[in-house]
Amino acid sequence: MTEPERLALVQLGGHAAACAAAQPMEPTMPTAEKDHVYKILELVGSSENSIEDAIKNAVSRAAKSVREMKWFEVVQTRGHIDNGTVRHYQVTLRVGFTLEG
Repeated sequence: MTEPERLALVQLGGHAAACAAAQPMEPTMPTAEKDHVYKILELVGSSENSIEDAIKNAVSRAAKSVREMKWFEVVQTRGHIDNGTVRHYQVTLRVGFTLEG
């Protein structure tokens, strides 16, 4: 992030700064991983508690059968409303993992 971009975020303050900082950015990878080839799979995690728990549920369940997961991207967030109350969160993720061999 450049100095002018950083200053703009600071000037936004509070929630607006968090939203601006959360905007999609070009992914950067450590130098050691730039030559890897990644396979991408799509997962949908859910939770009654939070979006973060839905992400953790998806990643932890996939980790039981998928090795070398390296990153994820949230591509969709949605939820279920019952009688005016949020009852359930669901998050679609794209997960990248390195290929063996």
